[in-house]
Amino acid sequence: MKKNEIKLSAEQRKELEKFSETGVHSAKLIKWAQIILLLDTSKNVKAVTFSEIARRLNVGLTTITKVKAAFLEAEDVSAFLRRKKRDKPPVEPKITGEVEARIIALACGPAPDGCARWTVRLIAEKSIELNLIDSLSHMSVHNLLKKHSLSLT
Repeated sequence: MKKNEIKLSAEQRKELEKFSETGVHSAKLIKWAQIILLLDTSKNVKAVTFSEIARRLNVGLTTITKVKAAFLEAEDVSAFLRRKKRDKPPVEPKITGEVEARIIALACGPAPDGCARWTVRLIAEKSIELNLIDSLSHMSVHNLLKKHSLSLT
């Protein structure tokens, strides 16, 4: 048997077929199961070519290569068909509720001396100056005010 050839047992084939035909699963994982089924050479039949799989399933050649590698690395079919857990948790937002409230209060307050009104850049600079946050872009201020339907005009 070739090192990276996929030869499914009858049980593995049945599990992949059942997964791709029944139940509620992510479209990505169903495609993965279909790709492996097409790459199977267990019935002494030549595997379908990558370009034919790409055409049939409307996927890229890189996807097929990655799916094949993931299957060969997986301990079993069910491990292959499970979604991968995140390595690290999502990044916490810089603007917490308290900081958000203080920025909104700043925007609703009187404009700084020498200015007719607040601008998003002025609010960002003043927020950093008041140590509300260590860094803040004017676009973040814009998005925050837009989220709360506030306008500086």
